[in-house]
Amino acid sequence: MKGIKNIIAATILIATGSTAALAQSSTSPYSKLGYGILNDNATGIQRSMGGVGYAMQNGRQINVMNPASYSQVDSLTFLLDMGMDVTNCWSKENDKKGYSFGGGLDYITSEFRLSKNLGAAIGVVPFSSVGYSFGGEIDNGNESRAGSGGMSELFAGVGWQPFKGFSIGANFSYLFGSTTNTTEVYSSSTTQFIRTMEVRDWNMRAGLQYGFNISRKSRFVLGVTYSPKKTLHGTALGRKADIDQDVVVDSHGNRVVVYDTIANMSMKGNYELPNTFGAGLSYTYDNRLNLEIDYTYQQWSKSKYTPINYFDVDETKWNDRWKIAAGMSYTPNPRGNYLNRMTYRVGAFYNNDYMNVNGNNVKDYGAGLGFSFPALSGKTLVNLGVEWKHRYTTPKNLISEDYLNITLSVNFNEMWFWKNKIR
Repeated sequence: MKGIKNIIAATILIATGSTAALAQSSTSPYSKLGYGILNDNATGIQRSMGGVGYAMQNGRQINVMNPASYSQVDSLTFLLDMGMDVTNCWSKENDKKGYSFGGGLDYITSEFRLSKNLGAAIGVVPFSSVGYSFGGEIDNGNESRAGSGGMSELFAGVGWQPFKGFSIGANFSYLFGSTTNTTEVYSSSTTQFIRTMEVRDWNMRAGLQYGFNISRKSRFVLGVTYSPKKTLHGTALGRKADIDQDVVVDSHGNRVVVYDTIANMSMKGNYELPNTFGAGLSYTYDNRLNLEIDYTYQQWSKSKYTPINYFDVDETKWNDRWKIAAGMSYTPNPRGNYLNRMTYRVGAFYNNDYMNVNGNNVKDYGAGLGFSFPALSGKTLVNLGVEWKHRYTTPKNLISEDYLNITLSVNFNEMWFWKNKIR
């Protein structure tokens, strides 16, 4: 009964967190393109390893990247993982330099066992984020742009091991959120353009894992995932107004801007998410050393994105996105002194993003490291990660960005399903 009560409590916590939505930590002007900066469902632990996870199997860590991993959950424990991050960004455009700061709650996930070889997980994770503010001179005036928001996924998933070494799983999620992009043009008058996209839809991810031992201490795991192409459900709205002239006075004497509608369309049939494929291979030695390499591919060039006048000119010819990542974790001695029981992580990635700015491809690469600090009692871990990444465009480098992300997560792992015997 204690375990069931804790599952109910965790579900309420996650549902409450989803209604408030996750903090959108993007601080990049490139996030004004498309749906913003994408997230690959990596937890704080995985981000410290370059963002790997397709072949990760660990009964004491939650791996949303491949739902087949849920089948490996420890039979006596209930897992709850909460993460938050802080992001600092330094940008450069020709001789102009900028600085921005963001952060907040990143994700909430939980995992538990349903029966033998069958595990489940629920949670809320970010899908994409938008956040920027910049301006500059244009012909006969000035222009300023700002954006905020993003999309999140409230998911539930199951993983099953039908026979030794082979696991299958699936996540089913509710995709929700909104983004707002605002442009103001200052000339003889002030004209404001606002684009709002609001998504309310479903999404899914299926996964497979196959693990096999080559010796008593050495083990390989192969993992693959797939998310199908789909049209999005929601609304896309474009509005325009002259801030100085298109004004009326309401019944309370307040000045209210009246906007003209540029576009008001259903997203169905006009906006799509692509086929997404993931594959990874991991190697584990003696449950102390873990090595993994992953590859992600998304067919954005075949996904529809209907432009709205003024916002999307020459910016909707998406690239196919691909990403390669590699990471390592090492625990010197799980039964040794405190420093030996800590886990040390390092990783790196290279990402060819889906965004394209007037024929220039957006790319980024980075590296991370992290540490897990065991609680003095129990199996709970406090995880600290530091990640650096560099974003740029090619062949012409429009704006270069350097990020420093600090991630703090707590992986609660307690024996909530243990039944004490009465003597």
